[in-house]
Amino acid sequence: MQKTANEELGRKSVDEFKDAAKTPIIVVLDNVRSALNVGSVFRTADAFLIEAVYLCGITATPPNKEINKSALGATDTVAWRYFENTLTAIKELKKEGYTIASVEQAKGSIMLNDFYHKAGEKIAVVLGHEVEGVKQEVINASDVCLEIPQHGHKHSLNISVCSGIVIWDLFCKMILKK
Repeated sequence: MQKTANEELGRKSVDEFKDAAKTPIIVVLDNVRSALNVGSVFRTADAFLIEAVYLCGITATPPNKEINKSALGATDTVAWRYFENTLTAIKELKKEGYTIASVEQAKGSIMLNDFYHKAGEKIAVVLGHEVEGVKQEVINASDVCLEIPQHGHKHSLNISVCSGIVIWDLFCKMILKK
């Protein structure tokens, strides 16, 4: 095996990225306190051609030095919007035909590995505050709660890790397994 050189990766330019067909996923960040986590979500969204990231409440917005540390330029490619209130974003997404899926440990949640979403259907994935999680009022407005099966002592994942797992899983189900 030989490590691939950067010029061999076939990276899209910013313009090519913006013109490319997007994966019909919007990531909604519900009061995420760490700008580094926000940047990581942008970077993951770039990797899988995610439609947009919605930043809500106390969530930091670009331009931001801390976001840039982990986003590494993904804020230039991935579309984003800011909403003062997460419910406002949810209501707009529902009007646009998105399934709202909060990622949270909740009664009645569906384990991510058991969740199936039809290819091409639009979904908005809500990720919450690092300590408090997704607000209950947002869960109440959601169509489904998704949960990542966990078997250790902590039963929690950093939001950047959680977003990567959920986005990859949905990408595989929606795009790779069409």
